[in-house]
Amino acid sequence: MQKGLIHVYYGDGKGKTTAAIGLGIRACGNDMKVHLVQFLKANDSCELVTLRKIRNFSLGDAPCSLPFWFNMNERQKSDYRRYAAQLFEAAVKTAASLDVLILDEVLDAVNMEVLPEKSLLDFLDNKPEKLEVVLTGHSVAPSIEDRADYISYIKAEKHPFEHGQPARKGIEF
Repeated sequence: MQKGLIHVYYGDGKGKTTAAIGLGIRACGNDMKVHLVQFLKANDSCELVTLRKIRNFSLGDAPCSLPFWFNMNERQKSDYRRYAAQLFEAAVKTAASLDVLILDEVLDAVNMEVLPEKSLLDFLDNKPEKLEVVLTGHSVAPSIEDRADYISYIKAEKHPFEHGQPARKGIEF
């Protein structure tokens, strides 16, 4: 593989994680090793069931359940910050053995100060040369934009949630 690039999928639209996972599946189809780490999410999304069955597609640990960040008390937030730092460090340690590393919702983890921006920037600046890195979230810091090779903004123009439709299992999660 050639030099690995940095992808950013961000915005308020549906499909950022789906796009990142699609890239990962394509890479696995080309016999590449992919690792997905999800921040601010529990391990109960339906797509994870399928991803666990794909050869060369590995998943970072995630809690079985996780309240939304804005519903956490200060102790829960502090505990999750420690957990997120460990999750990130584990991903960094395995990066040299991978072809693609997907850091799902890491942009939000940085923006919400769950994970220090400096940690992510240091990793991006010193990542293994051939490693492809995919970052997702709702907004992207200028310092991360500067390091990205691809930036895709995903905009919601219409969403059923606006009209009271709850997220549906198998479709939105």
